Amino acid sequence: MYSTVEKKSIPGYMMYINGGLAGMMGTCIVQPLDLVKTRMQISAATGEYKSSLDCLVKTFKREGILALYNGLSAGLMRQATYTTARMGFYQMENEAYRKHFNESPTVLASMGMGILAGAFGAMFGNPAEVALIRMMSDNRLPPAERRNYKNVGHAFARIVKDEGVPALWRGCMPTVGRAMVVNMVQLASYSQLKNAFSQYFSGLALHISAAMMSGLLTTIASMPLDMAKTRIQQQKSGEYKGTMDVLFKVSKNEGVTALWKGFTPYLCRIGPHTVFAFIFLEQLTKAYNRFVLGDYSESNI
Repeated sequence: MYSTVEKKSIPGYMMYINGGLAGMMGTCIVQPLDLVKTRMQISAATGEYKSSLDCLVKTFKREGILALYNGLSAGLMRQATYTTARMGFYQMENEAYRKHFNESPTVLASMGMGILAGAFGAMFGNPAEVALIRMMSDNRLPPAERRNYKNVGHAFARIVKDEGVPALWRGCMPTVGRAMVVNMVQLASYSQLKNAFSQYFSGLALHISAAMMSGLLTTIASMPLDMAKTRIQQQKSGEYKGTMDVLFKVSKNEGVTALWKGFTPYLCRIGPHTVFAFIFLEQLTKAYNRFVLGDYSESNI
């Protein structure tokens, strides 16, 4: 007669911690690409930069190599809030689904869980998003118009003092909309692509191939919303009334292709960040299972 031992599961709070740590580790690697993407989106109307490489070179020449990491503190804060919330929430949804239905989530279920996780994370992380956008674009403004935030804490304090607490959630709706699309595509496609590619690849090669394809799909789907979010959060004069207003005005004044301005650095950021974030998350989860729970089986993320 065999005794059944219930498999230990990772605590909910560790899912949030591991998700945030994985996102922060990935951000440290891809921060320069995020800066290039943001500056190209903001300067699309002026044509200041001819390409992603041109933006990278000009930033390096004018401001030095450290300028490529402008806004890193805000980027890390964004991961500590947004990614912690979305990845932790998604993992808890995933585990609850497996326990309830005793099977892996379907494509539609994964997409639905991704939408909920994205919305939850975006609302929680919007203040850091506002600070990040402003800090990365500050050096390209005329000296008299620069905000000169020293770090993310200083940015929060100045924004609340000068513009009020609601300003921390400026652009919240497009941020939530973008996050819902990103997480619906990214989180759902990654797990499905891993299953599809598993017959051709394994290990690290499997994670990279699935994450890069997921990153491409995510970039195409979310780029217009990301551009709208960036412009709303950066504006000072109230030029845009909302997401649809941004999309309409940009399409009319700059052409439809401007909605995907900065596509290359955005793809280069989303792809590697997706790869690093998921690899780090899987390794952190595996390490906790192995060294804390004594479980040597592969984790399902």
